Amino acid sequence: MFKSSVDTIEQFKQILQQIPGECYSKSCTVLSNSTIGQHTRHIIELYLCLLKGYDQADVSYDRRERNQRIEEELSYALTQLEFIQDHLERPNKPIKVTYELCGSETCLDSNYFREVMYNLEHTIHHHALIKVGIQHFTQMELPESFGVAPSTIQHRQACAQ
Repeated sequence: MFKSSVDTIEQFKQILQQIPGECYSKSCTVLSNSTIGQHTRHIIELYLCLLKGYDQADVSYDRRERNQRIEEELSYALTQLEFIQDHLERPNKPIKVTYELCGSETCLDSNYFREVMYNLEHTIHHHALIKVGIQHFTQMELPESFGVAPSTIQHRQACAQ
């Protein structure tokens, strides 16, 4: 699980390092006028929220910090992704996850490993959106696996046989 997460982030870093700088924070019509940087920030902030909440075993993705520097400065975003890679692997433990739903707080019991998996799936989902943005702005060749869940890749390989 940690290897898959770290590898997915590594692939993302390599792709981000190849995109033209102006594409990172440029509004993209096919992404409802959001930017690749905004989607990158969203991925990073959820991971950081989990890491910061680990010691207290209390996570609220809704109350995360929204740091515009991540969405505007590609080099800073890359540094944050490296931080996540370096600090993600930790022992499993119970964690309380709090959500704001319909104006009231809802608390769920979870655990660290489950939340790492949630973040991995969430990241892959946003990679699919980022892929659309990159293809909108560039002719860059992207790996087929970028933005595709590992289970989908396995299913496609099984169907091809």
